[in-house]
Amino acid sequence: MSVPFKDSVTRENLMRAFAGESQARNRYQLAAGIARRQELAVIHAVFMFTAEQERQHASIFYHHLAELAGENIHIDGSYPIDLSDDVAKLLRFAQHNEYEEHDDVYLHFAETAREEGFQKIAGSFHMIAEIEKTHGDRFALFADLLEQNKLFVSDVETAWMCLECGHIYRGTSVPEECPVCHHNRGYFVRLELAPYTGVKLA
Repeated sequence: MSVPFKDSVTRENLMRAFAGESQARNRYQLAAGIARRQELAVIHAVFMFTAEQERQHASIFYHHLAELAGENIHIDGSYPIDLSDDVAKLLRFAQHNEYEEHDDVYLHFAETAREEGFQKIAGSFHMIAEIEKTHGDRFALFADLLEQNKLFVSDVETAWMCLECGHIYRGTSVPEECPVCHHNRGYFVRLELAPYTGVKLA
């Protein structure tokens, strides 16, 4: 079926998605601040990197609403309160929310958009759902490392990169501070997880 956009469920789902992505961005920025205060700069970087992608998702959903500019859209919805000083718990909260968007919310929104005749919007929901799965996997990986006390420790000799200056350190655990820039150990990340390094994973 095809319905007028102004009468569609899709327009409401777009606003729900815009609200959800906007809140996710803010939650991740707040979580990043907690990670930084606990000298976990690498976790701060993960949250901020993801927050910027959520900002872009919000922009995509919002601009699909352009023809309704100047109007208000009333929506209902529930949104998480992910407050904790436990950084691993913040990562798990984020993981759960990202998987929920991938497994349920956005796939249903995509199906509704297709049924109502909005194929381009359906495509956005579907593709962004896949991105949210990547976000969930990323948060899960760092939560695992933190919970297993392997964020800065490895069972075998490993290469680590200081995110502040780029120094590569090799060992089974990172030094207490970078020998080059003297930032604390929280800036180190396994080289294969460092951005833009081109390291090939086995």
